[in-house]
Amino acid sequence: MAASEAVVKVHETNQPSEAARCSREGWRQAFDRPRRLLRDVQEMWRLPRVSIDLMGERTVNNDPFYADIVRSFYSHAVSRHPKLPLVRRFAYAAVCKLPETFDSYFMSIEAAARRNYKKAQRNGFQFSTVNYNDHLEAIRRIRRSTDYRQGKVSAGLLSGDVTPISNPTSLLPWHDYFYAGTLRGGDLYAYAGCLVAGKACMLEHILGDATYHAEGVVPLLIVSLAKHLREQYPDVQYFVYGTYFGAREAMRRFKRKFLFMPHRVHWTF
Repeated sequence: MAASEAVVKVHETNQPSEAARCSREGWRQAFDRPRRLLRDVQEMWRLPRVSIDLMGERTVNNDPFYADIVRSFYSHAVSRHPKLPLVRRFAYAAVCKLPETFDSYFMSIEAAARRNYKKAQRNGFQFSTVNYNDHLEAIRRIRRSTDYRQGKVSAGLLSGDVTPISNPTSLLPWHDYFYAGTLRGGDLYAYAGCLVAGKACMLEHILGDATYHAEGVVPLLIVSLAKHLREQYPDVQYFVYGTYFGAREAMRRFKRKFLFMPHRVHWTF
């Protein structure tokens, strides 16, 4: 064997295997987990508290769909967490207290969020509310655009059917369920489903086409939704983006960019 080949062989045998690297990463995460949990518990004690009224009594004169969906959300929010039985599922939520004006909101979000919003606009993307049933193929494309979104995407989302919905039009301003999206040339590149319930709007489902993430399609959608809420739902004071402490750190940072901060929430129906 030539000397140079021997050097290469020695160098190769000294490199850690993929299995060894994965093992070390697993151990690192295992040791970090208790520290993260301790930090989370300490932060929970210091969180600001809000009380959010879903105005369930005002669903009486609306289509029964809205009484059902608001009560379903409330029951889920106050149910026991499956892994933390002493905690309610939505007791610690990512909440944005909407400022009085959109301009105030826009100047309060992080500079990176504003840049991504403007970048999407420069690239020809626009925000609009959408009819879900008009974009079934695009929604299927968006769902299947990646198999990893802050974790492995479920097989159901990747391969499941996208079927039409039949949500009735809301008759009153305090409750609604609408879809909105980021579009260009009439094509959908990101979409979100939003439940308006009294003082809050829950961002229940939001996905973007992974091929176009770098163009800011999701930030444009989130920022524009805040503007839409201010203009169309003046009673909404809180914009809610799921839970906070159950999310990975990257997702927590993403939520904070748009003012979705952790709060301890008391929900009333």
